[in-house]
This record gives sequence, C-alpha cells and structure tokens, in this order.
Amino acid sequence: MEHIMETPTLKAPAGRFTGDVHLNMIETPSAPAHLASALVRFTPGARTNWHSHAKGQVLYVTDGVGLVGTRDGSVVRIGAGETVKCPAGEEHWHGATDTTLMAHIAMVVGDGGGDGTTWLEPVTDEEYTAALKLTGR
Repeated sequence: MEHIMETPTLKAPAGRFTGDVHLNMIETPSAPAHLASALVRFTPGARTNWHSHAKGQVLYVTDGVGLVGTRDGSVVRIGAGETVKCPAGEEHWHGATDTTLMAHIAMVVGDGGGDGTTWLEPVTDEEYTAALKLTGR
C-alpha cells in the first residue's frame, strides 16, 4: 500500500488550455499500470484545447457545471456526479460554463509511453459561445 498525503496543485499549461485551470495529479502510472488520473479545476470560461486520446477518456464531474463538445457540434452540459466517456480518437474539449466553475476527475489509459493524448488548437470564443447557446445559455 502507498499512502500519498498530498499532491501539489499545478497551473495547467497555457498552450493546452484557455483561462485559469489548475490540476492535481492523482496517478501518474509506471509499468505495468496504464491509468493516469487528475483532478482538474476550471474557472468560469476556462476550457481545454481540442484534443483526442488514443484509448479514450473518462470524465467524472465532482463540482460545478461544465460543457463537453465534439467536432460534430454535439455539446453536453455536465454537473456534479455525472460521467462522460469520450471514445478513442474522438476530438473533443471540456471546461466550465461562463458563470460557474467546474471540477472533474479526468482518467486516461495510456500505453506505457505516455497517456496517448494528442493536443490540437484552442477552442475559439465563437465555438465556446455557440456551445453555451446549444445548452441553454
């Protein structure tokens, strides 16, 4: 058994996020494990860039209200206690609404050489505003 007393809160890299995003790594796996997980906190309006995961991603919302969008224009509004599964290879983004913070636990299965995430361009303000409108804001 390993008891980890605390993990440092880090500012998420500006090259992969818009707005203020903070994360605490829960698990950074070493072989033979492959599951990486982190608690990610988004301030209002903050969001990830477009990205995909080679083996998919699971998001479990712990607090607040947020959005998850896909390239086909689908957007879901998510709240505490809800889970979103993003399939392997699907380009998507996630973040807080414009008025409420959102925190989630992000879980990604890697291949031992990383977490299989491909980071893409930022979600534009126009794309974000359109997502808010689609979900009733």
